[in-house]
Amino acid sequence: QVQLVESGGGLVQAGGSLRLSCAASGSFFRIRLMAWYRQAPGKQREVVAFIGTDGSPNYSDSVKGRFTISRDNAKNTVHLQMNSLNPENTAVYYCNAESLTTRGVQATWGQGTQVTVSS
Repeated sequence: QVQLVESGGGLVQAGGSLRLSCAASGSFFRIRLMAWYRQAPGKQREVVAFIGTDGSPNYSDSVKGRFTISRDNAKNTVHLQMNSLNPENTAVYYCNAESLTTRGVQATWGQGTQVTVSS
């Protein structure tokens, strides 16, 4: 069983920054892909960024150049540095991890953290 705990959300003014963190715990051999998703009110959940074990990041077009995803494999954590935030970035942000466990590959979601950007 894998658990993810997110932190770092909050209220920020447009143009500001926030740093989200997600820590994985539980029983697993290793975590393969780690990602951040978000879901705005009335919209579907969408991927924001993801990163493999080699540290190579991928971003949605809407956040390229403003957001940075990073991970610490030793600590099983993933972070999302969000700069130049705008009200359109308001959403619940979810951490997602793909883990290799005794039961095979397991995909796990965090509980979500609210990010609100005021204009």
